Amino acid sequence: MKKTLKVLFFTILSLSIIFGMVGCSSKRTEGTAPTGDEGAKQEKIVIKFSHVVAENTPKGQAAIMFADLVKEKTNGQVEVEVFPNSQLYKDEDVLNAIQQGNVQMAAPATSVITKLYPQWQVFDLPFAFADHEQVQQAMEGEIGQKLFTMLTDSNLLGLAMWDNGFKHMSSNKSELIKPEDFAGQKFRVMSSKMLEEQFKAVGANPTPMAFGEVYSALEQGVIDGQENTLSNIYSKKFHEVQKYMTLSSHGYLGYAVITNAEFWNSMPEDLRVKVEEALAETTAWVRESAKELNAEELEKIKAGNPNLQIHELTDEEKALWIEKMDVTYDMFKEEIGEDLIEAVRALRK
Repeated sequence: MKKTLKVLFFTILSLSIIFGMVGCSSKRTEGTAPTGDEGAKQEKIVIKFSHVVAENTPKGQAAIMFADLVKEKTNGQVEVEVFPNSQLYKDEDVLNAIQQGNVQMAAPATSVITKLYPQWQVFDLPFAFADHEQVQQAMEGEIGQKLFTMLTDSNLLGLAMWDNGFKHMSSNKSELIKPEDFAGQKFRVMSSKMLEEQFKAVGANPTPMAFGEVYSALEQGVIDGQENTLSNIYSKKFHEVQKYMTLSSHGYLGYAVITNAEFWNSMPEDLRVKVEEALAETTAWVRESAKELNAEELEKIKAGNPNLQIHELTDEEKALWIEKMDVTYDMFKEEIGEDLIEAVRALRK
């Protein structure tokens, strides 16, 4: 009897191991690029793409387009799973998630990267860029190359820069026309010392806050106002809980598409080339589409809240803002680096 039970036990144990091995061989790979014989066993490479904004924004639409192109170009061998609206991570947590391999790609705002590399604050400088063309010169030229090179020290790899648009101001307390109109008001900012100092320069109280918390904070009066692009304002319905908006174009909001360097370099070269092609096409598209989408969203904002008072800064009014906020250029010269500061100033001329 004991012998029979012993044989039965080892038979069950052997079957469990066999079925376990079969089950493992049929699973897809998340964040691991198969090579050699392993590649033949795996169904696909899965890239988790995390971001914090809505799907109907430039970044949201670009992420969807990128996923579709990757699937098409790799015949389904690589799948990009997009998680919008902070479903997985807030912006301030996503870089660590990439380093840990919990997600493989993200497109955080450039301000988010300043926690690791303060030089990235160059994109937060007030009134640094006069138009979209100057922004693209910075992203694709010497400035962007220097900033991307820094990331490799943290097992991060910069793949592309995506546009959103110029930021504008909104408030519940008063119109924001003169610098003194900011006095005493609480404004949500991204986690960036540069952005905090800009608001302090005009007498406001900056309040760092996660993007997903802004609507309720505005609605409940925890903060008085915020700065953002038109697409973000509309998609998150900030205009519905604000009384005043100023079209100021005082800063630019762009995104860095970042991946885990180890993961990226381990991907089979033929598939990586296809993913790079998909990313290049998406980047070209978002460059052309972001400006148009923000213009469309402005009309929707006006229709969505007819009581919202919208003011566009004149050149004379903008000059007063610049005079106040320009103190940040010298204040952050050492952190950012004089070479990057001067590169931006050269664009302004």
